[in-house]
Amino acid sequence: MNAKDQMEKLIAELNNYNYHYYTLDEPLISDKEYDAMYDRLISLEQESGIVLPDSPTQRVGGEILKGFAPHRHLAPLWSLDKAQNIEQLRTWHERVVRLIDDYNAKNPSNPLPKPGYALELKFDGLTLNLTYTDGKLVQASTRGNGAVGEGILAQVKTIRSVPLDIPFTDGTIEVQGEGIMNLSVLEKYNQTAAVPLKNARNAAAGALRNLNPKVTAERRLTAYFYNVGYSDGVSFQDHKDMMDFLRENRFKVNPYIFYFQSFDDVMEQLADIEAKRASLDYLIDGAVMKLTDMRTREILGYTDKFPRWAVAYKFEAEETTTVLESVVWNVGRTGKVTPLARVEPVELAGVTVQNCTLNNVGDIERKNLKYALGTRVFIRRSNDVIPEILGKVTEENDGEEIQYPEQCPSCGFPLEQRGAHLFCNNKSGCKPQIIARISHFASRDAMDIETFSDKTAIQLHEELGVKEPADLYTLEFDSLVKLERFGEKKAQNLLDALEASKGRDLAAFLYALGIPNTGKSTTKMLADHYRDLSRIMEADAEELVELPDVGGIVAESIAGYFADPFNQASIERMLSLGVQAKAPEAPAVISSDSFFSGKTVVLTGTLHLLTRDEATEKLEALGAKVTGSVSKKTDLLIAGEKAGSKLAKAKQLGISVLEDEEEFVRLLNEG
Repeated sequence: MNAKDQMEKLIAELNNYNYHYYTLDEPLISDKEYDAMYDRLISLEQESGIVLPDSPTQRVGGEILKGFAPHRHLAPLWSLDKAQNIEQLRTWHERVVRLIDDYNAKNPSNPLPKPGYALELKFDGLTLNLTYTDGKLVQASTRGNGAVGEGILAQVKTIRSVPLDIPFTDGTIEVQGEGIMNLSVLEKYNQTAAVPLKNARNAAAGALRNLNPKVTAERRLTAYFYNVGYSDGVSFQDHKDMMDFLRENRFKVNPYIFYFQSFDDVMEQLADIEAKRASLDYLIDGAVMKLTDMRTREILGYTDKFPRWAVAYKFEAEETTTVLESVVWNVGRTGKVTPLARVEPVELAGVTVQNCTLNNVGDIERKNLKYALGTRVFIRRSNDVIPEILGKVTEENDGEEIQYPEQCPSCGFPLEQRGAHLFCNNKSGCKPQIIARISHFASRDAMDIETFSDKTAIQLHEELGVKEPADLYTLEFDSLVKLERFGEKKAQNLLDALEASKGRDLAAFLYALGIPNTGKSTTKMLADHYRDLSRIMEADAEELVELPDVGGIVAESIAGYFADPFNQASIERMLSLGVQAKAPEAPAVISSDSFFSGKTVVLTGTLHLLTRDEATEKLEALGAKVTGSVSKKTDLLIAGEKAGSKLAKAKQLGISVLEDEEEFVRLLNEG
């Protein structure tokens, strides 16, 4: 296939993707895949010297939707040139420096200043262009093709962060920004939505381009503003001056704006932004670098499509599309049967993805995935966790059906559906449940039985008939030494570790039981509050829900667990075999006037200078109350590396955040 034929094929595909992405808000492929095809087309055009008239490289935007009144922008809305890596960013910078040096050589009496840089986040939403005349919002529009957009004033008025009037009343201005949906808002919306939204970008674009403003309002969008594209009656000396003007006029300006005189400092900040990307409560797909001086911008000017004084740096994609090949069903320690998707291998965020989470039957139904086998789906990966499937690329039921199991895939026991989940109730006869329950019981954060592993659990179950944690305390030396890979030393070490575990405290024992919907912080809170196992076992849901960080679901889980005769018998048996489940000692408060005294504190992310347990112990000794979830009652969040949703929620609620671990340790030591 010659170059022209390749270009015609690429142009047809790209224009089709553009139509679905910009006009119908139905993307068929990921941005990463699109960018690769677009870059290939540019290379072919440069190599051949041929540019076909319908090439997407020759235009800025998309088509106007019928049903919206067209709006001609007072000044063009430019696209940005893209840098896919640091080398391309340096190439852009070298070109800027060369253009400035060339101008100064020709105009020595009035030279341009040395380049200064503004670095901003590149939001993944829908571009907005707002028109204000004499202080009043008179029009709002999409980017459209850069010259003409779609009038969406009624829709934009539903965004509460958009001012309807501003203090500046001396003429007409056009302000550009990005309409977005916060990830926390999207998550809450999808919990009750009849049709869940696939991702925050599509949610924002679809809401702003919906002919019914009520739909827009329901999605609770927000917007950040970053440019004044047209103005009469006001001018700016530099970018900071413009941002101050926007803030003074009640526009929402994102706090992540950085100013530098050194290009190398920009590179360092870029790495920091990318590292913190997953902790943000909104989608970004890169950062934008701009020269700060307005006179320099004016003189450097524009190419046919891009300003020469700005560039977008694209991060590694967190979303892409791939083919859903099959679904397997796995049984967990609580009996929950969970679907796991096998997908066509695809590169995403630096790793090869082959498995994706599907959560439960309800998740499959809500995301229109019931008939999705063999079709293309959107996947997203963040925070180094297993990627999740967001939904099908198309809305049609054009794939093979995902069959829900009626019997347990491991033991064949009939499954029960409770809410959105399937459960196997064969607790004493389902091998994956038994193995997982025993392994969890023996784990480090639970009973901490040294030398124990999943392989040990499997071997003890298969060869010695261990079916529940209580059985571990009946093991005998003569039986263990007969096992394969068990010598006298290993057998005795295991028996010694089991004996030592009998003295673990109440919080560790409660966590080891594996009560559904509870983690370490909840079981520790229960131990600290009741200080007696029998009192916890007798507590009902109404009593439990009054405790800190215990909602209705968790309260029902705890009460239901201890009401189960199977669990009661297992606990009584362990106690009769010497397990003590010691009540915790009341923490000795070292200081009542420390920085942390009286504060409700939440820990999140990875700490490197001390463990989470050590941090909790020190905080409580200094008079703090450590809880597991962020709420309006939280006074302080300690955020370690790769902090995620808790950090985003804390910032949303305006809670104080301490992200410097060395400062955290200093404050602990001072106390």
